[in-house]
Amino acid sequence: MPPIYTLTQLNQMDQATFTAALGATFEETPAIASATWHQRPFTSLSQLHQAMVSCVQALSESEQLDLIRAHPDLGSRLEMADASVQEQAGAGLDRLSPAQYSQFQQLNQAYRAKFGFPFIIAVKQHTVLSILQAFTTRLNNDAEGERSQALAEIAKIAQFRIAAWIKEGNIL
Repeated sequence: MPPIYTLTQLNQMDQATFTAALGATFEETPAIASATWHQRPFTSLSQLHQAMVSCVQALSESEQLDLIRAHPDLGSRLEMADASVQEQAGAGLDRLSPAQYSQFQQLNQAYRAKFGFPFIIAVKQHTVLSILQAFTTRLNNDAEGERSQALAEIAKIAQFRIAAWIKEGNIL
């Protein structure tokens, strides 16, 4: 987990330090933090989050797909970013039974086959069962709707990460 910063500290950082501090907000895409630096100063976590989401929305469709594809499969036992490991563990995805693990692998494969990118959900708001239900429901969506849903979930994940890593007031 990255160190906790205040908004004041972030606003005073040079671009490289700011990018290093917030680069993991969007999975393997530190360019979003780098582009967001130009919009300082930020007066709230909400403003910072919205600036970062605006950078994502300004990406080309191909760049957005690259961002989506940078996310790991849920329940995967492969190496992934520390933030993803912690988030998936918080939802119990690190403790799947063999049957649940198999179900996640089958759903991951079906989802990737249909949409060409991994299933993304802000797991902090979910349990293993609600994730499985969302997986099943969202497999019925069309590609454009699911790409939009993936980006919305990525924005939620970023919001949770920002809230965990940055404080609006002074650090006690």
